[in-house]
Amino acid sequence: MALAFLQRGRSARGGAGIRLTLPVGAGGLARTVTDPYGQPVDGADVTVTAVTSRKVIFKGATDPFGLFAVALPPGRYSVMVSAESLQPHQETVEVTAGHGAEPGPVRLSEARRLELPTAGTWLFDPPHTAIRFIARHVGMANVHGRFTRFEGGIRVGADMAHSHVEVRIDASSITTGNKTRDNHLRSADFLDVENYPYIHFSSNRFVHRGGSQWQLQGSLSMHGVSRSVALDTSYLGVVNGGYGQELRCAALAKAELHREDYTLNWRTMLARGIAVVGPTVKLELDVQAMYRSHDTPTPPE
Repeated sequence: MALAFLQRGRSARGGAGIRLTLPVGAGGLARTVTDPYGQPVDGADVTVTAVTSRKVIFKGATDPFGLFAVALPPGRYSVMVSAESLQPHQETVEVTAGHGAEPGPVRLSEARRLELPTAGTWLFDPPHTAIRFIARHVGMANVHGRFTRFEGGIRVGADMAHSHVEVRIDASSITTGNKTRDNHLRSADFLDVENYPYIHFSSNRFVHRGGSQWQLQGSLSMHGVSRSVALDTSYLGVVNGGYGQELRCAALAKAELHREDYTLNWRTMLARGIAVVGPTVKLELDVQAMYRSHDTPTPPE
C-alpha cells in the first residue's frame, strides 16, 4: 500500500492542520511525535508491523514537524516509535477503512539512565570487541573489514566527563576477507604498515549528549598523521558476566573518516570516472571492557 498523501493547511480553528488523502478501501495511521517538553521530534524512527503476519509494513521517520502518516489495509498493527535519548513508544492500533486521517499525539519520555561504570581502569576484552570499517567500492558496493589485533582500555573518572580512552591497533592486522586486497591495504599505497605499524586513538573529552548518548573527542594517529575526531557513542550499560562473572561494560562508537586527511591518497578511476575506492571510511567500534582488579580473568587467545 502506498504512503498516504499528506497536505498541510489550516484547521477550522486557525491552527496548523493536515489533510490525509486515503486510497479507496484504506485506513490511515498518523501521529505527531513530541519530546517530554512538547517539541516536535524530527527523524524519530517509526516501524509499523502487522500483528497477524508479523510482517513489517512501514519503516520510516518523522518529518521536521514530528509527523508521520501512512495508508494501510484494514487490520491490527503494532507501532514502534523511537528516538535518540528518549524512551521508545509502542502501541497496537486497529486500522479501519476510511478512518485515521487525523494525527494522534505521541509524547516520548526521557530514556531511563543506565548505570555508569565504576571509576577505575577497564580493559578491552579482544574476543568480545570488534574494530570494523566500511569503505565504498567502485561507487556502488561496500567493502567491510576489521582489525584483529589491538589493545586498549578506559580510565573511568569519578566524573564520567573526565574519563579517558586509549586504543592502539596493529595496522598489519587489517583483513577484508581477500588476501590480495589486504596486502594492497598494508602497502605504501594505503596504510604503509612497514613504516607506520600502529593506529592510535587517544580521547581528550567525554561529552554527554543525553540519555545513553556520548561523544568521545580525541586524536586519531594513522599513516604518520594525527587528526581530531569525534566518536558518536551509545553506552550499553554494565553487567556481571563472562569468563568468571566479572564486571564489564559495553558501548558502540561510530565515526566517518576522510582518507585524504591521513594522506591515504591512492586513487584509481574506472573508465566512466568513478573512483575504485571512495573518499570516506566509516569506522565502528563495538566494545566490551572488563573492570580491572586483582582477580580480573585474562581473556583467552
